[in-house]
Amino acid sequence: MSNQTASIATGQIGFLGAGSIVEAMLAGILKKGLTAADRIFVTNRNNAERLEQLTDTYGVNATTDKLAVARASDILILAIKPKDAKEALLELRGAVSANQLIISVIAGVPTSLIGEWLGVDCPIIRTMPNTSSAVGLSATGLSANAFVRPEQLALATRLFEAIGTVYEVAEEELDIITGLSGSGPAYIYYLVEAMMGAGATAGLDREMARQLTLQTVIGAAHMLLETRAEPALLRKQVTSPGGTTQAGLEVLESYRFQEAVTSAILRATERAREMGAQYR
Repeated sequence: MSNQTASIATGQIGFLGAGSIVEAMLAGILKKGLTAADRIFVTNRNNAERLEQLTDTYGVNATTDKLAVARASDILILAIKPKDAKEALLELRGAVSANQLIISVIAGVPTSLIGEWLGVDCPIIRTMPNTSSAVGLSATGLSANAFVRPEQLALATRLFEAIGTVYEVAEEELDIITGLSGSGPAYIYYLVEAMMGAGATAGLDREMARQLTLQTVIGAAHMLLETRAEPALLRKQVTSPGGTTQAGLEVLESYRFQEAVTSAILRATERAREMGAQYR
């Protein structure tokens, strides 16, 4: 096994799981040239067709022998469903050593449990990317346990910077990040659905309503990023007394729009904590 202080390019990366987040990471890692495709191994429970697809698309190695992947990987990335985590990690006991870096993208499962199930005191980094990783725009929260060395944290940061921005946080904050940015794209898509539907209902061609909605969302996001102004200030600048925007905002307020969004994020956060608690 290679020295963890070496660059990513000389180490082997293993993925336990082959879902959409894994594919996004593969695309980002290879596009950034962080390692060669033949240094990446992907495994899943039994979906050979999915593994073949990833091999054909990215040139990575694929196998259903997860123990072999676990033993050989300098960096082992856990990307399995929370409900399958305990069984899968218990099966890896004896295959993972204290010299390996474990990175988890399993929602709600704390690093302490991952270490307990693996049966070894090893460096574990828990992360929460979101589905915007598919286009290189994820907002990823990242937290390390006490066994992670600075150079390992730097490696993990580089990996997730390949699919977006990275924020190092305390582990207890990851459940909040799950509710806010992990689930966040769905809230935006829900809003976009409504805006597109309203445009079409009012008489616009549906494709025109889609394009106008998307450009509006993109423009608003860029205004927030580039001006660094508070959203409340930008909202007030758009809202003329007695005008169209005020009329629309009054309807949103009547439906307690901000309260609904806040409640959604808090409930998603609570659910992340519930998911973690049920495995303790």
